[in-house]
Amino acid sequence: MSESDSREREEDRQRVADELRRVRDAVRDRALLEPDPGSALPAPAPVRRPQKVPPVPEPAAPEAPPRPDNTALNALWRVLEAPRRSWRDVLRRFRGGGIDAPATLRRQQDFNARQVQFDNEVLAYVEARLDATHRHYDRILGLHGDHMGEIDERHLILQEELVAHVHDLVRRIDLVLGQAERGRFGLESALKDLRARVAALEERLRRG
Repeated sequence: MSESDSREREEDRQRVADELRRVRDAVRDRALLEPDPGSALPAPAPVRRPQKVPPVPEPAAPEAPPRPDNTALNALWRVLEAPRRSWRDVLRRFRGGGIDAPATLRRQQDFNARQVQFDNEVLAYVEARLDATHRHYDRILGLHGDHMGEIDERHLILQEELVAHVHDLVRRIDLVLGQAERGRFGLESALKDLRARVAALEERLRRG
């Protein structure tokens, strides 16, 4: 092989290398091998940390109504006077029957009147306690109802935010898959073009 033939083959190899380099640079320029910084993914949606639901305030217990006083009633329960200890009083009780009817009747009337008054006071006390209890628990149920309504509202907000994040994630996945698919098609096209160019160059080299 002459020196001119060797020089010619060397020039052909250099042309092939230059052609391969040009194709590689063209592929890189078309962002098929390296990602384009301008086609970066959008910033993810901000994540909001949900705050704790404030506790339900405990309402103060209602002031209890005053309890009916039964001291006077207890003092009037003994209608009959207790017998005295002297022999004269004992003999007087045996002679006159031992009972002061008018005084006993008055004491019985006083006791009955105080008993009726005490019964009315007890009824008023029970009604006041029941009313205070009902108002207290109605307030508690109202506070807990408002609390549950606030919890439901927070759940709806979190649900909407979750749906928004899922939609954002789906769009980002579609974008990544689309870029990867376009890159794959571009690489296949570039490789097919490169094979054709290399085959043409090899054919030219064989023909000399």
